[in-house]
Amino acid sequence: MSKSDNFFVFLAFITGAICYFTNGLTGIYSALDYSLNLIILILPTLAGGLLIGGLIQQFIDQDKINKALGEKSGLSGLLFATLAGVITPGGPFTSFPIVFALWVAGADIGALVAYIAAWSLIGIYRLVIWEIPMMGLDLSLIRFLVSIPLPLLAGISARWIVKNTPLKPQVKSNK
Repeated sequence: MSKSDNFFVFLAFITGAICYFTNGLTGIYSALDYSLNLIILILPTLAGGLLIGGLIQQFIDQDKINKALGEKSGLSGLLFATLAGVITPGGPFTSFPIVFALWVAGADIGALVAYIAAWSLIGIYRLVIWEIPMMGLDLSLIRFLVSIPLPLLAGISARWIVKNTPLKPQVKSNK
């Protein structure tokens, strides 16, 4: 198990103990029931995202990914990654397996950061489905418009950090 796995097991144990001491076995059973229902709710999306990530790793031409999104792709790679992030629907169970597959296929950190920033900041699905209906057109458009340059800035910054600091993220491939 990794350190993060150990941390979450420890955290689950601590919160379970707190739940037991505050609510008894009824609280534990209720928490387990809620957790099982949450797993049932999330599992199809998670499985779909992981399947997409695995399929992308199999059918993506690594040379094309390296050319389009690799460290020598320049601004066009960041723009392409930003556009891909903007149009990617769904939550993190969809986007992060895609990011991992692109990373394994040769995308550089700048492109991956631009993709994640675009997906989280200027995703079209989020704007249409959540923001405009809840916050109105004016506020949503202002937030969207001021956020447009941020994925590019994040990608450029990530490339600068990798080039000029000791931080050199390495992909952890399962191959």
